[in-house]
Amino acid sequence: MEGIYILLGVVVVLAAIFFFLMEQRLRKITEEVTKAQSSQTVWALIQQQVEKLREQMNDGLARNISQLSQQQDAINAQLRGITEQVNQQLQNSSGEINKRLDNAARVIGDVQRNIGELSESSKRIFEVGKDIATLQEILQPPKLRGGLGEQFLGELLSQILPPEFFTLQYAFSSGERVDAVIRLGERLVPIDSKFPLDNFKRIIECKTEEEKKASQKAFSRDVKKHIDDIASKYILPHEKTYEFALLYIPAENVYYETITKDEAFGEEKGILNYALKKKVIPVSPNSFFAYLQVIVLGLRGLKIEKDAHRILDSLSGLNKELETFQGEFQLVGKHISNAMNKYEEARRRLDKFGFKLEQIESQPVLPLPEKGNGPNHGKIG
Repeated sequence: MEGIYILLGVVVVLAAIFFFLMEQRLRKITEEVTKAQSSQTVWALIQQQVEKLREQMNDGLARNISQLSQQQDAINAQLRGITEQVNQQLQNSSGEINKRLDNAARVIGDVQRNIGELSESSKRIFEVGKDIATLQEILQPPKLRGGLGEQFLGELLSQILPPEFFTLQYAFSSGERVDAVIRLGERLVPIDSKFPLDNFKRIIECKTEEEKKASQKAFSRDVKKHIDDIASKYILPHEKTYEFALLYIPAENVYYETITKDEAFGEEKGILNYALKKKVIPVSPNSFFAYLQVIVLGLRGLKIEKDAHRILDSLSGLNKELETFQGEFQLVGKHISNAMNKYEEARRRLDKFGFKLEQIESQPVLPLPEKGNGPNHGKIG
């Protein structure tokens, strides 16, 4: 647009310069005519030149006006095209801007909704934090922690094993009660739940390496005492237990601290080695679940074995019944064979009897004597 206006300005300036130059030339000619008024020939010549200049000026003006008109039409056409393009671009830009505004509004709405959800989540997290704090307060007494561990153990057993394969709070003849036993065949696997949380918390809360080592040793002594109790109280082969027991630890992080080797003990053996030497196997909820899956497979194998024995017994009984049936079937066969023999014998006799009847029927019949022709005819007996 600015270039077009500049072009129009240049054309106008050139036209003004042209008129100015022509006016100067006419002025000079007029001066020359004034000087040469005495010569009429010169005056006529000057008039002719003036007329020619006027014609040239008129022609030049007409051409300039025509060119200016054409250029104005072209400029107007270009202006219309540019205006249409600008309008189209403005419409497109307006549509795009509207779309972007809609998207922005939608994004802002989503952000506001997410902010609301985050606010709700923050409230829930705050509530969960309060619940966790309350749970920590509840878990302070060791007896409550032990009861919670026993509850977790019972729930896990009931979810995986049929009721007939485990017992909770199983009592031995000594009066000691173990938290649970699993029945495998004719023997028992004792399981006792322990939750050594106090010394474990001290390990986590320690600020210096010396405090951590001291807490780890205290934790080790605590767990080993539980291992000794389980080994002495619940591994009782004379009461049909297997020669091992399970120590159920209901917290994964406490369990990992139990089975992880720690160089802080020095020459002292780690907890896991000590437990295995005492034939006590530490388990957590995750690892105990895997143990139970293996036990379930073993129970299925035992059931299959029992079913196989029962099937073999049934097959043995069927074999005996089959032998009895074979004897009876053979006896029936003998009777049928004897009946067939009797039938054949009777058939042969019947054939002979029929043959004899045919022979008798085939013999000629003797004629009977006529009446009055006999030798004793006329005699009175």
